[in-house]
This record gives sequence, C-alpha cells and structure tokens, in this order.
Amino acid sequence: METKEATIDVLNDLVQINNDRIAGYERAIKEAGDENADLKEVFSRFIADSHQCKMELGTEIQALGEDMDTGSTTSGKIYRAWMEVKAVFTGNGRKAILESCEYGEDAAQRAYREALDDDELPAFLREIITRQQMRLRSDHDEIKAMRDVA
Repeated sequence: METKEATIDVLNDLVQINNDRIAGYERAIKEAGDENADLKEVFSRFIADSHQCKMELGTEIQALGEDMDTGSTTSGKIYRAWMEVKAVFTGNGRKAILESCEYGEDAAQRAYREALDDDELPAFLREIITRQQMRLRSDHDEIKAMRDVA
C-alpha cells in the first residue's frame, strides 16, 4: 500500500511541475509582446507538451485509483513570482524572458530526476517518465540556445 501511495505522490509531483510549466509559459507569452511572435509560438508548443505529459501521468494516476492533482508546486509559485518581479526590474526583454523560462526548465528537469531516483517506481512508469524527461530536456535545450543567442 505504501508503494502505491508513494508512486501516486511521485506522479502527482510531476503533474504539478507540468502545471507550473503551463502557467509559466502562459505568463511568458504575455510578457513576450508582439515583437517576439516567434517566442509565443515556441511557448505555445511547450504548453501543449506539458498538457500531453500531464494527461499521460493523470491516466496512470487514475489507473491506480486516485485523482490527478490540479495544483502547482510551491517552487512553481515561487518561480512565477520571481518571473513577475524580474519582469518589473528588467522589462519584458527577450533575454530576461528566456532566462526566466530556462530557470523553470531547470526546475522541471530536477523534478523528473528526483522522480527517477525512486527505486520503487514500476518499470513501465519509469519508461513513461524517462520519455517525458527527454522531451522536456529537448525543450530546455531549445530555450537555452535561444537565450544564448539573445
């Protein structure tokens, strides 16, 4: 029973980090302005990625007999607050937006690494989480490359 609950907790933590990504990129779209239409396109794609990850995780949580969390992590709330404060001080410049997004991507990567550190995680869930981590890693690398150019 404890293993089932621990597995559900791990999955819900990943749902929450994906909720954080969605909220963070929605905020980034607002900050980007019309002059950064290319960023808005990328951010919209990343939002769709997180929705897909979240739904996949939610399906597994429901299969375990529980409901998917709808909230976000405490660190996600801190991330969004930091992004808002940074926007006030630095404006909504392209580099500042991308730096904030990279910060959020780093947090997502940490959450996925921590999930994969759970030795009790069933192999089929480990495969799902690993695949999602690789997808989000690709998003992270794309943000980092754009930030380096900005």
